[in-house]
Amino acid sequence: MPWILLFIAGLFEVVWAFALKESQGFTKLWPSVVTIVGMLVSFWFLALAMRQLPLGTAYAIWTGIGAVGAFLVGIFVLNEPATVMRVLAAGLIVSGLILMKISSPA
Repeated sequence: MPWILLFIAGLFEVVWAFALKESQGFTKLWPSVVTIVGMLVSFWFLALAMRQLPLGTAYAIWTGIGAVGAFLVGIFVLNEPATVMRVLAAGLIVSGLILMKISSPA
């Protein structure tokens, strides 16, 4: 169950990161509201997951899901470039997440 909570936390991290971009520096009301609510929900699920998962594992995977998720949203929603180096970097992050999960005692 803590892994599911952590995954949900990571998804909400992607939501708030995208909304933050759309808020244009908190100058647009609704994207700003989604950013703040998304942050709170993301932190809540992260906190629940951390009840059973080690700090380093939970935090690394949470930020990794957010980073790779935001990268994918950037490519598929915001039409950001998918260069070989960027895709390779995202692949390395995913590899690190897999290793972190495999090596976790929880």
